[in-house]
Amino acid sequence: MTTRLWNRFGPLAACLPLALLVTLAILIQLSASGLDQGLRALISVEPLTPDALMLHYSWWPRLTISLLAGGGLALAGVLMQQVLRNPLAAPTTLGVTNGANLALLATTLFTPALLAIGREWVALAGGGGAMGLVFALAWRRALAPVVVVLAGLVVNLYVGALSMVLLLFHQEELKGLLIWGAGSLAQNGWHDVAFLAPRLLISGLAAWLLLRPLALLELDDASARSLGVSLKHLRLAGLGLAVFVSGCVVSVVGVIGFIGLAAPNIVRLAGARSLGARLVWSTLLGALLLAGTDLLLQQYSQALPTLIPTGAMTAALGAPLLLWLIPRLRLSSGPPRVVSAFVHRHPAPGRLILWLGLALLLAALVALAFGQVERGWSISLDWQVLEWRTPRVLAAAASGVMLAVAGTLLQRLTANPMASPELLGISGGCAIALMAGIFLLPAPSNLALVGIGTLGALVTMALLIIINRRGGFLPERLLLTGVAFTSLFDAVRAIVLAGGDPRGQQVVAWLSGSTYYADLPTAIAVSVAALLLALAARPFVRWLDILPLGQATASALGIRVERARLALLGLVALLTAAATLVVGPLSFAGLLAPHMARLAGFHRARWHLLGAAIIGALLMVIADWLGRQWLFPNEIPAGLVASLIGGAYFMWGLRRL
Repeated sequence: MTTRLWNRFGPLAACLPLALLVTLAILIQLSASGLDQGLRALISVEPLTPDALMLHYSWWPRLTISLLAGGGLALAGVLMQQVLRNPLAAPTTLGVTNGANLALLATTLFTPALLAIGREWVALAGGGGAMGLVFALAWRRALAPVVVVLAGLVVNLYVGALSMVLLLFHQEELKGLLIWGAGSLAQNGWHDVAFLAPRLLISGLAAWLLLRPLALLELDDASARSLGVSLKHLRLAGLGLAVFVSGCVVSVVGVIGFIGLAAPNIVRLAGARSLGARLVWSTLLGALLLAGTDLLLQQYSQALPTLIPTGAMTAALGAPLLLWLIPRLRLSSGPPRVVSAFVHRHPAPGRLILWLGLALLLAALVALAFGQVERGWSISLDWQVLEWRTPRVLAAAASGVMLAVAGTLLQRLTANPMASPELLGISGGCAIALMAGIFLLPAPSNLALVGIGTLGALVTMALLIIINRRGGFLPERLLLTGVAFTSLFDAVRAIVLAGGDPRGQQVVAWLSGSTYYADLPTAIAVSVAALLLALAARPFVRWLDILPLGQATASALGIRVERARLALLGLVALLTAAATLVVGPLSFAGLLAPHMARLAGFHRARWHLLGAAIIGALLMVIADWLGRQWLFPNEIPAGLVASLIGGAYFMWGLRRL
């Protein structure tokens, strides 16, 4: 009886306190201008009363749009989780919102006439394309929960790199869109409400019509087919509706994080078991969560040093919520086994290493001696040119080595070929600390920034250890914890960029992975650090050969698994932090290099580490050279080039796994 009552009244108990708090916040804000006048301003406005004008054209539309957007994102989250049978599916974790945002940014810059067709259709195309990439990465793993989330993170990083390219070269044109892109609910009329409300109403009715067919997806595929259900068309309809809702919301208010993930899981934990109950209660809770967050920001906005977009704040608040949800979610499928990825072994790995080393040497010589100058393309060995190019080549190669070794350690440790150093959130923690140092200290020196960044990386690593220690550092929990930290970093970055501070340009350049600021002493120091840290991985090769076989096998062979994982995680943290301090929080170099090394045939851990290190250095040297020459005299940072080229190759090469 107790369980039955909890299932019936638990969702109400979860929503009621928040509803009371939102109501109280509304009454407090309206009382400043008079409760009667505030309520009348919802319907009519007195032209000679400034407070009434503000309430009618700004405050009430903002409250309404927050309720609509929060409810819409929660509705989309329920649909995605039901179709994919994945409690971690949401518009943000699957890359839908970022894909829609990129499509709107690109259309605004290059083909603004398409916006006349409808912003929601442009956003729908972008969100649908991002979800298609996620499916391409995770389909062969049967859309396992962890794999879908990690594939969504890969797509988010790739789409984010494309958005960063647009931002670097069109910063003035996009300056007004930075706050909107971070999730802004500011309104100057009722037009956005008139745009969003009917679309969400139609989407809600469509979801209700699909309720009974979608409920059958809780069965296994064979049982659903036996009842005459077309799974392909049903999934397409459910996901298409979810993407449409997400696109409509993004086209109005920008990227709002975590509402679509948090609301469905909270009502599920509160006892809502049936799909109909989750649709209703999640929509209500999502509306209350976003409205409550926005009202809180409005209440304390004057005490804050900078403007904080509501979408960034929901992501910042949602990251701890995700950390709380992860241990309570049932993840029936683990990560893919990395052992099955080794489909090819090179017969002579030493010879292949030699060829890769020669290719790296040749790429370094080309990057040093060949390129564009004022007179055009030329080969130059002039010391003034070499003095400028040498630090950049060394910094790029050293960062590539460190990220590649860190990625190799992480992929073997987690038995997941889609893992990368940034999944742990170490580079994100380092980046947050460095941004704090740049903005809070009056004139920080390079040494001070190095110390601040290292401290940020170590604090993030300590939090990872504290959160995962009781669970035995299980790979899937560890990776999902990293997803939460990465989301927190994205929120902080959005807040920084939306503030309009002139130092934001330097932060953008560093975040995108530029070697422009590297000098010769720094490059030499980083190269030495890369060599020492890479050599430090050599004693762990036996562990790295055995750990992918599973915890039981590793324990039977005498390895203390928790201690081994802890040691390897510490080394990954040092490698990632050292690379992040030089060229920013890169990701695809650490993701791509170990993967390419596997495809080349490096099977044993020692060859895998060495091959990935050389490939990582080669990738970053080529990326830095291309970034300098592609749009000369303008530059594309090496990190963005590596992300764009390497990420595309990784998605294509994943078909062979």
